[in-house]
Amino acid sequence: MSDIIRTRFAPSPTGFMHVGNLRTALYEYLIAKSMGGTFVLRIEDTDQERKVEGAVDIIYNTLRKAGLQHDEGPDIGGEYGPYVQSERKNMYLPYAKQLIDNDKAYYCFCTKERLDMLRENSDEPGAGYDRHCRDLPKEEVERLLAEGTPYVIRQKMPLSGTTTFEDAVFGSISVENAELQDQILIKADGYPTYNFANVIDDHTMNITHVVRGCEYLSSTPKYNLLYEAFGWEIPTYIHLPLIMGKNDDGTISKLSKRHGATGFEDLVAQGYLPEAIVNYIALLGWCPKDNREIFTLQELAENFSVDGISKSPAVFDYNKLEWFNGEYIKAMTDEQLAEVAEPYFRQAIKTKPLDFVKIAAILRQRTTVLSQIPEKIAFFEEQPDYDKELFVNKKSKTNLENSAVMLKEAISALQALSEWNHDTIHDCLMELAAHLEVKNGTVMWPVRIAASGMTVTPGGAVEILDILGREESLDRLNKGLAKLS
Repeated sequence: MSDIIRTRFAPSPTGFMHVGNLRTALYEYLIAKSMGGTFVLRIEDTDQERKVEGAVDIIYNTLRKAGLQHDEGPDIGGEYGPYVQSERKNMYLPYAKQLIDNDKAYYCFCTKERLDMLRENSDEPGAGYDRHCRDLPKEEVERLLAEGTPYVIRQKMPLSGTTTFEDAVFGSISVENAELQDQILIKADGYPTYNFANVIDDHTMNITHVVRGCEYLSSTPKYNLLYEAFGWEIPTYIHLPLIMGKNDDGTISKLSKRHGATGFEDLVAQGYLPEAIVNYIALLGWCPKDNREIFTLQELAENFSVDGISKSPAVFDYNKLEWFNGEYIKAMTDEQLAEVAEPYFRQAIKTKPLDFVKIAAILRQRTTVLSQIPEKIAFFEEQPDYDKELFVNKKSKTNLENSAVMLKEAISALQALSEWNHDTIHDCLMELAAHLEVKNGTVMWPVRIAASGMTVTPGGAVEILDILGREESLDRLNKGLAKLS
């Protein structure tokens, strides 16, 4: 086996990328990068019936957005290609026939009808195959093959004893061989099964570390018996804990769509940043040595180690993900946020040529998910119809009478400004409050209500007036004054 650490992400193109798949890809990437190894992408499309149009593009897009750049794969090649299983189809049958020659596998000619009948007549749920063809005489097998009888190739499992394997996370695991069914290796359509292709591909691609969810623990003895049948070196197994979701009643169960969005694309569409999702998912089942939480992908690669992976199920907490996302938004520059959030700005602001960087500046500390933005800034596009009672504010010491006075004075002072920007507006209103001998808030509150029509806004009166511009601001303030008259 290769001296260089080689991991592989081998998704099936069957639809969206679940956070469980993404975590597997992330850990494989981090294991490879933390040890100076190679991260391989392989597309496992042997199950042609479940293949979904466009699913391969979702895989590429997700890895790209998550920053998980593969070193070898279908799109960039490499010395172990092809990297799509259906393009490797012709290599699997010879390996299966090699197992038949070594009495580790056999041809099975049972019809679908016979197998269905076996299942129907069995008292045990999920009953397996009865090994009817396992010991057919050689002449019988040759006759059926010569007649063109359809067949599958099955693995000949040992009928007694145990198979034990080591897992880097779960330790030593043993399974009674009597519990293992004679699994199909080559299907009737000539395609290999997922389990068989997996082993052949991992070996021929020199994969050293196999990373997957702990739901595959029970299949691992079958893989090991194949490695042993071929006399191949067994890779290092790293099985990851389940990702659970919180139910309404406080219990937990395996993460599913009833808990919320579980696909990477869905989370991004809801306004979560790819970097925040990746950072959060890294901590679902892995604990850094210093209990730190915020990591760039590069920092994750520098700090990741297999011994930090937990056996215990991890719970996907949407509130925690939102906290991560908020921290990432706060850490951005105004320009970065304006660029990332532009689609959300354009949902709300359709006709006004407003400065998105200035809007980003007032949102950065007050936004945890990008999808909150349109609702927060809709008043810039169109002021809501508001009740004049909003001008009354105990803390700012405003009522309907003094609000009218403050607005009138503010309009007069603001109209006289030669330059309209944040600093000139700020100084103008502060000087006005000092001149009128009132609290700053007594001036600012009526101005903010008249400018926005809302009691809660990102940014205060000064920022709102600066963003709206002179003409729109004075128009709104005059309308507010008219409301109070």
